[in-house]
Amino acid sequence: MKRALLAVLVVPATASAQAVNDYPTEARVEYVLACMATNGESPDALRRCSCSIDNIATVLPYERYVAAETVLRMQQVSGDRAAMFRQGAMMDTVTADLRRAEAEAEILCF
Repeated sequence: MKRALLAVLVVPATASAQAVNDYPTEARVEYVLACMATNGESPDALRRCSCSIDNIATVLPYERYVAAETVLRMQQVSGDRAAMFRQGAMMDTVTADLRRAEAEAEILCF
């Protein structure tokens, strides 16, 4: 009986932790390094930037984060091939969720 109860209590917590921690370590580190380059390379910036990506991960699934990051990076590329990423409501929709998640993380962490 005790084991069954323990299993019921542990499974939802594990599933929830996996849902929040679906970002690969490399993606988190890349975000933190870029954030620190912008906000100063100090222990305080490391803490705040780590807090930021952790909060983004709780709001935005990794697949949507990757899609938004891809659009934002392609918008910085010059030339005709990248023009489709700079125009259109669809691209704005893809990046809007990331921008909202970043704004929320900034309020909480900075």
